Amino acid sequence: MIAAGLTLTDSAAEAVQKADVVIAMLSDGETTEQVLHEAKAALKQGATLCQMGTIGVEKTDALITFFAQARPDVVFIDAPVSGTKAPAENAQILVMASGDRSRAQAAEAVFDAIGKGTQWLGEAGKSARMKLVINSWLIGLMQSLAESTRLADQFGFSTDDLWQVLDGGPLAAPYAKMKLGMMASDDYTPQMHLQWALKDAKLALDASDSSLPALENIASVWQQAVEAGHGEEDLAVIYKYLKSQ
Repeated sequence: MIAAGLTLTDSAAEAVQKADVVIAMLSDGETTEQVLHEAKAALKQGATLCQMGTIGVEKTDALITFFAQARPDVVFIDAPVSGTKAPAENAQILVMASGDRSRAQAAEAVFDAIGKGTQWLGEAGKSARMKLVINSWLIGLMQSLAESTRLADQFGFSTDDLWQVLDGGPLAAPYAKMKLGMMASDDYTPQMHLQWALKDAKLALDASDSSLPALENIASVWQQAVEAGHGEEDLAVIYKYLKSQ
């Protein structure tokens, strides 16, 4: 990163003090809250703050309120993304943005540089909610694919057989093809770590007012897989975990 021209600092305050646009994309809500509280006073007058991590509804709403009260001059944009490691490296992520778009020109220039598009969803906080919706769907898809592949194994079909049947039809998701490739090669180099996907499942469950029984069951199974030592691997490793049971 340094070779690419970035500057490393020892504190969040030092990192943000000269920036017109600040991006926060950290591992969890507690870390994000701590870092942004530290940076609050050092932000330039009228700076744009883009919270782009998946930190859930409660922490997002708390940060929106905090900055509205402590730094009303700062433009707070709630902007998590859809896409994992490879899409991010190729500027193919989708930014889900919410907040005051009329004040977000600087943020939009950054979003154009790092992604393939931006979907605006309304007032700040809406994007954090949509991100949980999207990740809940993704988590369900991954668990279903892993279980279907286990069933295919038992019936004597390979992952290639399964994809050949899916390919060209309405269920031929590119995401499924990529994860089937991981299962076939037994290479779970992470695009999205299982432990962070589990965190997102828990955030969705915490935010929901209704029962989500499938997601609850998946979270329970994935917790067991993390405890079995698979947390640092790609979430597709749930197939390997199921196979070991």
